[in-house]
Order: sequence, then C-alpha cells, then structure tokens
Amino acid sequence: MIGHARGPASQGSAPAPDGRHAASAAALNARLEGRSLEDALATAAEAFDDGRLAVLSAFGPGSLVLIHALHELSVRLPVLFIDTLHHFPETLQHVERVRDRYDLDLRVFRACDSRAEFENHHGPRLWERDLDRYHQISKVEPFRRAIADFDGWITGRRREQSDSRADLPLASGSPQIRVNPLAPWTRADVWRFILARGVPYNPLHDCGYTSIGDQPLTSPAADDEPERAGRWRGSDRSECGIHLQ
Repeated sequence: MIGHARGPASQGSAPAPDGRHAASAAALNARLEGRSLEDALATAAEAFDDGRLAVLSAFGPGSLVLIHALHELSVRLPVLFIDTLHHFPETLQHVERVRDRYDLDLRVFRACDSRAEFENHHGPRLWERDLDRYHQISKVEPFRRAIADFDGWITGRRREQSDSRADLPLASGSPQIRVNPLAPWTRADVWRFILARGVPYNPLHDCGYTSIGDQPLTSPAADDEPERAGRWRGSDRSECGIHLQ
C-alpha cells in the first residue's frame, strides 16, 4: 500500500516570499537555458546540494520522463505525490508500479486517511457543490505540507499544455523555486521518450485520457482537442490550484 503523511492544514505552509529566492530562480533559469534534459536535471540537483529539492509528481507522462531520467543519472530525490482520495484505481496501481520500478523515495500526502473520512467531514461529491473548496482541501493543503521542507521542486509542466502555461520559465520562485526542465518539450517529445525507453505509463492513456486527474473531474479527450481538454470539462478552470501557490 502507498504510505502517506498528513497533519493539520496549518502545518507546512510555504515561507513568505523573499528576494533571495527570486534572484536564485532567475540565475537558475539562465543556467538551464539550452541544456539537455539530463544536463538540466544535474544542474538543478547541484543547485540544491543541501538535499532540499524534490520532484512533485502526479505520475503523468512528464513526471515519468523526469523520474526515468533522474534514475539514469543516479540522482535520488524525494518524490512527492498528492493523493486526493479521488484518483482512478488505475492511477494508484500505476504509482505503485513506478515506485517499485525505480525504487522511489515516495512521500504521499492526503487530507485524511480515506475517502470515507473525507466525505464524512465534507459531505459527498464536494466538487459539485464547491469546486474551489474541494481542491483547497484535497490538493492545496496537502501540497503545502508536502513542500514545507524543501526549497524547490521539479515539475513536469510544459508550455504546450495550455494557454496558462505558454510562458512557463525553466525556473521561477515565489517563494520556493519551481524547476520546469520540460517546459519547451512537446507532447510528442514526451511520448517519444517514454516509448523508446519502455517507461511504464498509466494504462488510461490508451483509453483516450490525454491528461489524468481526479476520476470525477477527468474525461477522455478527442484527437483534435487540447491535451488538457478532459480536465474540468465544461468549466473555465485550467489549474487545480497547486501550481498557483
């Protein structure tokens, strides 16, 4: 079973922004420009040589590229996973497979111990009644606890994924540093990497799901739709709130 960490929502809030982080992020962004994925990851790891860098992963295709590349580099970083308690069963099984394959230092954070406990506290189908509150409870608060002990984290976000990510830098800080080494990659680049190296991926991708989030809020996308079209279908939302922190 996937282990987990939890605690009061007040624990692990991010530190206040400061100029040092912003300056460091700008310097790192310049250092990462034009580098290969492997060089970018090695550079980022060296920049956080005190062990305060992690990988933030939802175990989607981009995250898998990062996990595989770090494994090949023999760079072992903590992998942070937010279990919203509403993931597809296939996603949780996929997480276990990837953890075993790469011997991950996987750290899982949840709002509470089970979906039943979640619904007991907040009622059933909270996402239908108050989507912002649902994301705040199930994702944002656990995320804040997850990153509290780190100065930065690596993400699999890409500019091509949505309009809101079109200007995504390779590194930014507000206040902790987010490293986005896949920012210039395309979806085709990601899948070429995965298939060429036999990287395990979520089987739901073979069923038309191009981007996979919580089960009640994710649907397949047509070939001519944007990659994240199946997330929050019918709403104007493009992010759950984690990457806006």
